[in-house]
Amino acid sequence: MHENLIILAGGASSRMKKAIKTGLSTDLTAQANTRSKSLISIDASGRPVMDYLLYNAKEAGYKHIFIVIGEKENLIKEFYGDNPGGNNFHGLTINYAIQYIPKDREKPFGTADALHQAITQYPELNSETYTVCNSDNLYSEAALKALRSTDHVNAFVSYDRDTLQFSLQRIARFALVSLDEEGFLKNIIEKPSVEDSELYKDGSGKLRVSMNIFKFNGAMFQEYVVNCPVNEKRNEKELPTALLNMVKEHPTSIIGIPISEHVPDLTSKEDIAILKEYIEEYYVNMDWSR
Repeated sequence: MHENLIILAGGASSRMKKAIKTGLSTDLTAQANTRSKSLISIDASGRPVMDYLLYNAKEAGYKHIFIVIGEKENLIKEFYGDNPGGNNFHGLTINYAIQYIPKDREKPFGTADALHQAITQYPELNSETYTVCNSDNLYSEAALKALRSTDHVNAFVSYDRDTLQFSLQRIARFALVSLDEEGFLKNIIEKPSVEDSELYKDGSGKLRVSMNIFKFNGAMFQEYVVNCPVNEKRNEKELPTALLNMVKEHPTSIIGIPISEHVPDLTSKEDIAILKEYIEEYYVNMDWSR
């Protein structure tokens, strides 16, 4: 089983920085406006959200962590080590990859670009297998372990939409995944209508969504990441685009692993209090020494 996990933490966090009324403290509001989402203090000791994702990763058996950060991101090094690579955090090896912004842009160039820069700076990943995920979703130990455990070369977690504890309005905006009878990915449908959604139920009658956590064979996926075209609507290079280009050329190349559970996340300031409550309830006895 592979031991590499790439965490994408170089995004602009635009929605988090929007001004909205919340009951957050002045300090937390300031953090939300200035920090990477995964570095917002989320517990009584002031530790960031990233801690909890890393804890689940360690419990799932990952050892080598590659965190993609912005060029000017320095705060993360106060939490996880100053060195470019080889930092030890509770037995995890923490390495940083920098997502440089092109000179003609103000914001990062998207998730596929982030992964491209990671595998360029750590070329050994192109001959290995790795999991890649967002930094602002708290994926469970079970989800992370499922990707390590599967025998399929490429895989993603295919979440039951009904178990996601977000507002109906928010869930309706999630892209659906279309799977074949054996569970292999065929397509990703952006913003489907209510009527069209019924067409994409899987064999168990569930609507499935991707929350951007994948397992890839580095050698197979490399060319699709490197050659990922720009999404014209969002003007970014996105992982789902690279993924679908691989599927077009290699049908049945990535399996959906069905999981029914909520995925706490940090999209806007409103999510901070919700995630704090979740962590207080479910992470009472974190033991890094196990």
